[in-house]
Amino acid sequence: MLRKYMLGTPQEEFYERVLYARNRVLVGARPAVVGGTPITEAMAMELRITAFGTAACPPRGEWIHTPLVMRPAENSLGYGLSAQRNGTRSLLSGLQAHIIKWLLFDSRPVTKDNKSTEHPDSYLRPSEEKQEEALWRACSEVIWRCAAGAGATDPQAVVALPTDNTYVQHSSSYYQDGITEKLHLFELKSLEDLQIFIKRYLYLFQSEDGSGALLLLYSAILSRGCENIKKDLDGKLNYLVSTQVEGSLNVTTLLLTGRATPYLHNGVQYVGDEDHYAMPQFGVLSRSPVGLLVWYGGEENTTGHVSKQYPGSRLKTPALPIWVTSCSGHFGVLFNTNRELLRNYHAERRFDIHYYTCGGCHVLLNVDTRAHEEAGTLRNDDISATPLEKLIHTKWQDAKITWSGTTPYTADSPI
Repeated sequence: MLRKYMLGTPQEEFYERVLYARNRVLVGARPAVVGGTPITEAMAMELRITAFGTAACPPRGEWIHTPLVMRPAENSLGYGLSAQRNGTRSLLSGLQAHIIKWLLFDSRPVTKDNKSTEHPDSYLRPSEEKQEEALWRACSEVIWRCAAGAGATDPQAVVALPTDNTYVQHSSSYYQDGITEKLHLFELKSLEDLQIFIKRYLYLFQSEDGSGALLLLYSAILSRGCENIKKDLDGKLNYLVSTQVEGSLNVTTLLLTGRATPYLHNGVQYVGDEDHYAMPQFGVLSRSPVGLLVWYGGEENTTGHVSKQYPGSRLKTPALPIWVTSCSGHFGVLFNTNRELLRNYHAERRFDIHYYTCGGCHVLLNVDTRAHEEAGTLRNDDISATPLEKLIHTKWQDAKITWSGTTPYTADSPI
């Protein structure tokens, strides 16, 4: 049976995608969930409060009904997750960036001069097997990063998986959601063990009637620790998941840095005035493998009591040319296929860059950072520049941006 609430473009691709996801689950091994520790009422309530602010009301339905589904294999968008626009988008975009990271860079054999033996675009059309591997490796990487957040000396990942048993009863203080009260919690002490475990139970994240996005969110929170999440939020926010249409930056920073910090600046800044002691604000403590670009535009402040935050160099210049983007509240991913882009001045003078959202929007742009004789060609302050161009200008300020083909418009994206 097809999922009626899932949207695809075109409609035929949606039909193919759902059949593919379902068939892969059916033909693959589906080991039963055994072992682990059943969730307690206290832990279920703490988990829901940390994530959503209350245990007395269920999470929004999208968190219960959003699996981790890839688009058709060996297709031009075969590297992409597929999901409708909702509050899970900030989480899925963070995961999407790591899927691209593995496909483009971690899985590619390279020569001594860091050149791939095949054209990079071929890695963006993965087989079903490669899609599956990219998914479990990306999930493992972000969960392990949360476990090792802030340089933990003895990291331990915690993965939450659903069972058929209910361990927490409905009450005035806890409203059952069909998932949280049925969880078993599993502790993994190494990245290798975590990868093996996620690979074994990946079907629970992929299943079309499953809650893959919620399981990933819970595993990230539990691996970081509920108390640490609250410390990360620094009292500025009371819980992790915002009510914004596509979710919050705090979820994204949790996946990118292992810490749910509301501050995007480099390192630690001390903020105070003549009436108050200077208090530390912990931003991004090390260079991130995947970056983050933000452009607010006319968007209202979505960070609660925290003023609008702009990424420092550790997020704007990551180890690899991949960025999660938040453009007027819309989340997506920007990426370039050249590993050396941010390490080679000549490579960064003129290059192509891809933009993708989990809703299926994809565009290719050319970024030219060279000095131009005609100042009018620079669109840095051009009011006619699209929101996506303005976001790109937060990284390459004086770049000329050219679209491949006509400038598209979709309700899923701010472009």
